Amino acid sequence: MKKDHEEKDRVGKVTPRILEEEIQQSYLSYAMSVIVARALPDVRDGLKPVHRRVLFAMNEMGLHPTAKYRKSATVVGEVLGKYHPHGDIAAYDTLVRLAQDFSMRYPLVDGQGNFGSIDGDSAAAMRYTEAKMTKMAEEMLGDIDRDTVDFMDNYDGTRKEPKVLPAKVPQLLLNGTMGIAVGMATSVPPHNLSELMNAIVALVDAPDSSSEDLMEYIKGPDFPTGGGIYNPGEIKQAYLTGKGSIIMRAVAEIEETNRGFRILVTELPYQVNKSTLVEKIADLVKTKKLIGVSDLRDESDRDGIRIVIELKKDAYPKKVLNHLFKQTAMQSSFHVNNLALVDGIQPQVLDLKSTLQYFIDHRRIVITRRTEFDLAKAQERAHILEGLKIALDNLDAVIKTIKQSATKEEAHANLMKKFKLSEAQSTAILEMRLQALAGLERQKVEDEYKEKKTLIKELKDILASDKRIMEIIKKESLELKDKYGDERRTKIVQKTLGQFSEEDLVPNEEVVITITQGGYIKRQPVTAYKAQKRGGKGIIGMTTKDEDQIDRIQVAKNHDDILFFTNRGRVFRQRVYEIPQASRIAKGSAMVNVIQLGPEEVVTGILTMPKYEAADNFVMITQRGVIKKTEAAKYANIRANGLIAIKLDEGDELKWVSKSRSGDSVVIVTREGQAVHFAEVDARPLGRSTRGVRGIRLRPKDEVVAADVAVKDGDYGMLTISEKGLGKRTSLTQYPLQHRGGIGVKTFNVNERTGKVIGGRLVERTLAADLIITSKNGQVIRMPLKGVPMLGRITQGVTLMRFKSSDRGDKVVSFTVMAQNEDELPPTDIRAVIKSEARVTKVEQPEPEIKATIRLRKLSPAKTPDRPAKLMAAKQPIVKPVAKPTAKPATSFTKRKLSVKLSAKFQSRVSAKKKASGGFIKRQVSVKSKGKTNSRLSRQKGKR
Repeated sequence: MKKDHEEKDRVGKVTPRILEEEIQQSYLSYAMSVIVARALPDVRDGLKPVHRRVLFAMNEMGLHPTAKYRKSATVVGEVLGKYHPHGDIAAYDTLVRLAQDFSMRYPLVDGQGNFGSIDGDSAAAMRYTEAKMTKMAEEMLGDIDRDTVDFMDNYDGTRKEPKVLPAKVPQLLLNGTMGIAVGMATSVPPHNLSELMNAIVALVDAPDSSSEDLMEYIKGPDFPTGGGIYNPGEIKQAYLTGKGSIIMRAVAEIEETNRGFRILVTELPYQVNKSTLVEKIADLVKTKKLIGVSDLRDESDRDGIRIVIELKKDAYPKKVLNHLFKQTAMQSSFHVNNLALVDGIQPQVLDLKSTLQYFIDHRRIVITRRTEFDLAKAQERAHILEGLKIALDNLDAVIKTIKQSATKEEAHANLMKKFKLSEAQSTAILEMRLQALAGLERQKVEDEYKEKKTLIKELKDILASDKRIMEIIKKESLELKDKYGDERRTKIVQKTLGQFSEEDLVPNEEVVITITQGGYIKRQPVTAYKAQKRGGKGIIGMTTKDEDQIDRIQVAKNHDDILFFTNRGRVFRQRVYEIPQASRIAKGSAMVNVIQLGPEEVVTGILTMPKYEAADNFVMITQRGVIKKTEAAKYANIRANGLIAIKLDEGDELKWVSKSRSGDSVVIVTREGQAVHFAEVDARPLGRSTRGVRGIRLRPKDEVVAADVAVKDGDYGMLTISEKGLGKRTSLTQYPLQHRGGIGVKTFNVNERTGKVIGGRLVERTLAADLIITSKNGQVIRMPLKGVPMLGRITQGVTLMRFKSSDRGDKVVSFTVMAQNEDELPPTDIRAVIKSEARVTKVEQPEPEIKATIRLRKLSPAKTPDRPAKLMAAKQPIVKPVAKPTAKPATSFTKRKLSVKLSAKFQSRVSAKKKASGGFIKRQVSVKSKGKTNSRLSRQKGKR
């Protein structure tokens, strides 16, 4: 009916279509075309379609290593005309890269002429350069004429091209690849051939070997430009998961001369432009961001890289070298994403073993098909030889039969009938020359027949034994190693670089981690929330979708480890600073981009683990009241894809987790206002992947919403908050110490006015802290904890948060407690906010007159008083300095300048100046273009 409707509405040659459907179908078609036919390599031969077509076309043209060079334009024309109907520039760029020894670890094209340089010089036009295949390229195409791979029609159906090459070497790992598809990208580093062949032999001998076992043979990537690789742990992660980041460094030596010291750079990281690097160093010296350099020379030639950096007499060579690593591309990263097409159509991220296993499987198929092809040819020849042997044994009768036949067709039929020959045998006899009747020729036929029979037996044995096929793979791999193997160029340094780690560049300050029920997470400074009085409306803590809501917030330090526990009982570990930072009103990043969550898996518990803190146990409690205690040491080594934290019953979910020690006690709170209090030792320690025991007996339709651990000898109050913003604190002494597994006592008077209990937490009664409450619609309020009254256990509490009139249906979904001053934190409280390494400053509200100024700035670019103006423009609370600046301020004056050449007609200079005065931070940013100043980014003019 839909088709009939379209036919009815047709206007001439125009067929009406629903726009949404057309866009979806067209974009999916485009995406699949890019993924399968353009951007991603096949895991079997490691080539993209354009690389495969270039090599196949050169093979068809006879451009073997022993042949003469042919013009690159001829090769490009052959590729475009027969196999690759795309742009000639793309095809020529592919040919050029295959010939560059600084891009390919083992080049597949032997180029003659200018094929570019490591300085970024482009190759000469295709009409000038010439090319042919290398010996390594021949190994990629070997046996292609023996029915080893499938062929398909080319773009116009006039020719056939291979779907994949036979490939005797694992090209995907050998030379690596890079490509950007639709919604995905691939980036695979090159490797050493000898190491790859050794790993293949080892995997053939021991198919159960893991990726970690294979790393005994493959030490790491081997880049054509040499250099050094650091952080072996990152290499291991890349091989085990298919994703990782490898730190590369240039090879540099400090050499002493008569005039002092100099730094010699002889090898560069992969894909670093030497000319750009030299210009960057010169710019750093010119702008005085690199101190101690007196001269800079590029003495590189065809024999290798040589960058000479002369140092001043008073310079410290190691310090200058460290600055070069930090500020230039002499230290860079290669981001590994081992994404390839499996079976020619399915993109998958592969670990080291999977990549090699797919190649071995491909070689098994190639060798099997090659053997079947050889067997068919041998059987066909043996069949002919049998006929010739019959003819030679009955030579006179054969000649007589032929002479008595009137025509060739009659002779053909008579031979087949009289001597019981096949059509092929009869034809071979009729085409046999008279010289074959000689005695020696007759012996040759008999010898060849015996050879074919022996070969047939051998080929059948190979096909009948998978072990024989694997032996052939091993033999060919070792032959390739002996033929092309060479020494590793890239050095692997068994050292973790800590000098320029991301942690050292991130201040260890307190941050707030926010997680939504929709699976979004973000990190932001605690100063983003200013303190308010009890009963206030709060501020918007983040912008959420209508169907999303804030689930929990956690205060931590940037350098802490954070453990994510999911509803499925798995645990992941990240550093806090690795969580993407976002603004207060931003929704954050998807949780699946931070940790590897499965379908319908969500985070239900988070724990921060400072470096210097060692908790004895982890206590986990499920939605159905099951409790499990496990030693924290069992969670020390958590893989990137997570670790099993607790075994769950069907339908149950992990809801809460905390740290505990012997002598502590546990409190479990339910949604209907029940609570049970029992000793921590009442729950015996269990293994990491075990189930646990009953913690509380739940009534029908009730569930656990919170739990907490009370440290031994602590003076605690139970803070409980309901959906409708009511809350209270209740002394822990009102909760009798019971046995685990009971129904507990009442902790909150749940009614229609209060709504259900959303959570609870034990807090020190004397703790000077702030309470941060978050609503479903993203409304956040921060208030002093002491503003929450101490009430009885069966009371309903007081109003802590009022909802905006426009947000009907809003309710409280989470809360957290943040300490105001480190001196007021008891050292034994392991659940409290982590102590600062530096004193936390007191946060207050802005003065009224400055508030008024902020409102004016929203309407007009009116000037404000000197000092508070810049601060209020950022909508931040005033931060009082801890101490007055001494004669030598702690914050020094710094200045940065960065020039970026955008085009011949447009240049922009961005300058940033940061200056500290009296504890207040002043920041000004300006952009200059064509002699004019654009002050839209300046805090001193207009709206931002």
